[in-house]
Amino acid sequence: MPKVAYKGEHMSTNISLKLDPRTVTGKKVASLRKDGIVPSVVYGGDSVPISTQSAIVETTKVAHVAGLHSPIDIILDGKKVLAIIKSIDMDPVKHLLRHVAFHTINKNDKIVTEVPIILVGLGESAAERAGLVVLQAIEHLEVRALPADLPESIEMSIIDLATDEDKLTVADVKLPIGVEFADHEQDLDLVIANVYEPSALQAANEATGGDAEPEDAEDVAAENGETPAADATKPDDTEKSE
Repeated sequence: MPKVAYKGEHMSTNISLKLDPRTVTGKKVASLRKDGIVPSVVYGGDSVPISTQSAIVETTKVAHVAGLHSPIDIILDGKKVLAIIKSIDMDPVKHLLRHVAFHTINKNDKIVTEVPIILVGLGESAAERAGLVVLQAIEHLEVRALPADLPESIEMSIIDLATDEDKLTVADVKLPIGVEFADHEQDLDLVIANVYEPSALQAANEATGGDAEPEDAEDVAAENGETPAADATKPDDTEKSE
């Protein structure tokens, strides 16, 4: 097994976004979007969901930085509330935010969220220098931690991957103090990154008539324990995207 370098920095809590109460609902929210306003909803706990809105420029910046895992300080009616983005609705043509759902959280309560996995050293590994191909199989891991302890990402070095028998699995991940896998029965053999012979990927491409993803690469490495990454958890339908 290659030597693995891990880095996971705790999230900063200085991401903030000012929201305003929203009275416009239904089809009328189209007028808000034309004016550069994104409709949203804030929900969580026993509180009644609150319809909100914010400027698209600021909201897009926050969504880009926070993703679906970083805590955000929401400023609403002069009060600060800690939350995470639970879902984002994007315009498929214009690629603009259409709606955002914020889920409130308590800084003293552990939350479950997905943290991105970042492979470090792409293009510099021993395997790639030898002409092999390194592919990432899963891009996120679901973890549980207090909001302040959540890492921004999980970085794993592929530098020492050298042959097509080498791989990185969940067992190679060293979570920081205060962070644990959300699933106590997490499959530690789940493959995060694997090494392939170009000829194997070429054969997969020819067999499928297209590009082999890490798995059409699924057929190439099924015996290695790889499974597709799960979709991000979506919130309950407290409010439909309008």
